[in-house]
This record gives sequence, structure tokens and C-alpha cells, in this order.
Amino acid sequence: MKKALILGINGKMGNTLCRLLQDDGEMQAVCGVDLHAKDGLPPVYASFNDVKETPDVIIDFSSPAVLKSELSYAKAHNVPVVLAATGYSEDDLKEIENAAKSVAVFKTGNFSLGINLLTKLVKKAAETLGENFDIEIIERHHNRKVDAPSGTALMLAESANSAFGNEKPYVNGRSGICGKRGNEIGVHAVRGGTIVGEHEVSFAGEDEIITLSHSARSKSVFAAGAIRAAKWLCGKPAGKYDMDDLLKDI
Repeated sequence: MKKALILGINGKMGNTLCRLLQDDGEMQAVCGVDLHAKDGLPPVYASFNDVKETPDVIIDFSSPAVLKSELSYAKAHNVPVVLAATGYSEDDLKEIENAAKSVAVFKTGNFSLGINLLTKLVKKAAETLGENFDIEIIERHHNRKVDAPSGTALMLAESANSAFGNEKPYVNGRSGICGKRGNEIGVHAVRGGTIVGEHEVSFAGEDEIITLSHSARSKSVFAAGAIRAAKWLCGKPAGKYDMDDLLKDI
């Protein structure tokens, strides 16, 4: 039985992970790290310095604020890490790259199988339609999401942009007299209610529009994907991995 440490275990995604792992025959949550530590099972610690268990993998649905301590623990104990948080800064991304030289790190903008299929379809559409179609991305999330645009929206933008040598700039929303549209990819964020996650990519050409979209109806989709990634990552050599690597083995 593989043992997982859940970072951010008392949050909504942490609770969802624990619920799914209760009925899992291959992996169990043996402990958690959360600033709001509380008594119970599995044990929850306020700091990695307090962890007594020996996990096989860390699953992180917390925030970038604890990234440094998480990666320090992972490198010191040779524990692979599944990064499912969003909102990483450029400095954070450099920390992740450096950590991947010592331990296995799994990072992706979205753990949904459907979203990763959408990413491939977006790239194919951009390659096929070319410069004759303007690309606009709209993402919608619940009113408690703190970062914008979403990591998934950026992942979709990067997928489309790869068809153009990554030369198109991103414009996050438009306001005022911004002039006519340029050679950019537009990215727009909507926040409201309890929307789990919706992403829409539109290719607008002369007299026709092609729209590719995905709608998540439950956070369980992302938790299940992270668990799958964690199982797959156990035993992998140091390096940075993503959904493309996992999907090759499915």
C-alpha cells in the first residue's frame, strides 16, 4: 500500500482526496500538513518539521506559499511530489525546476483527462487554422479562487501558441479604448458562485467560429487525476513530469 502525505489536507481538495483514498486499494493518506492542524486521523501537522510518518509521495493542493518548505522536505527525504496548486511565480517555477534535479516532480495545469485531451485538440486546431483565426480563451471558476487567469487557461494558451512558435503575446482581458485586436491570444477570467471549472477556446475567423470547451462538474475529477499521478510517480527517477508522460503509460 503506497502512503501519501496530503499538503493542504484540511481544504476542500484535501478533503476530497482523503474521501477518495478511503476506498482506494493501492494508496492511503497517512498524514497531512496544514497551517490549521487539528487532531484526528490521519494525523495533521502544522509544519513539515513535525511529520513523523514516512510517506511515499506528497500530493499538494495547497498554495505556493509553502512551496519552499515542501521541496526542502522532498529533497531531504527523497519523496516525489505531485504539484496540483496554481498561481506559481517565476521564482517558484525556478525552485521547481531545481528540485526536479533531485527528486521526481509532477506538475500540470490540470489533472482532468478531459482537459488534457482538450489541450491536444487546441494545438491541432491552431496548427490547422493558422493566422486566419483569432484565438480567445474564457475561463470560469468559483468566487473563492484567488489567482487569475487559471493555470489551465495558461496551459491552453501555451498549447495554442506552440503552433506559432510561442510568439503571440497574451492579453488578459480588455478595457477602455484598447484599439483594434492585434496578433495576440486573449485570455479572460470570470469568477462567480460555485463554478467548479469551465474553459472555452474560440477560434474566430471570417464568417465562422470554432469553439472547443470543457466543463468540470465536480472537484473529484481533479482529485482522482492527482491520485493517479501520485501512484504513477512513486519510484520514478528525479525529473519533471506532466500528464503527457502519464498518458503514454495508459
